Amino acid sequence: MVAAIILIAVTVAVSIAVVAWMGTLTIGFMGAEQLKIINVTYNENEGKVIIKVTNTGSSLVTITDIRIDGISYEDYNNTSVNPPLPYDLKKGLSEKFIIQFGSWPFKSGVSYGFTVITSKGDTFGPYMKLAPS
Repeated sequence: MVAAIILIAVTVAVSIAVVAWMGTLTIGFMGAEQLKIINVTYNENEGKVIIKVTNTGSSLVTITDIRIDGISYEDYNNTSVNPPLPYDLKKGLSEKFIIQFGSWPFKSGVSYGFTVITSKGDTFGPYMKLAPS
């Protein structure tokens, strides 16, 4: 009788240890991407749009594209982004992406949606911003 109780106690203890170990493994694989677009600023005089993003998730995020109303910044004529993409953004950090346009594509008084795409295919946004008058 005593042996059976000891055997059950050992089995329960080992089961608890295995569950705790598996839990720590699972948490390491669940690094969720979370980005927040903080602000978008138009600078028509210099032909630039500045997009500030923050990595609010638990892991590094690789930003691969920035889209305006669903169109990649690369699809606009003579357009570049600084810092260049793809860009690795560490958790807890922010970055300003400056898109330089060869010709100004925005119409004053019209709202545009800015979206950030990651290497995992996650989409953050759109952040809606009215073009200045």
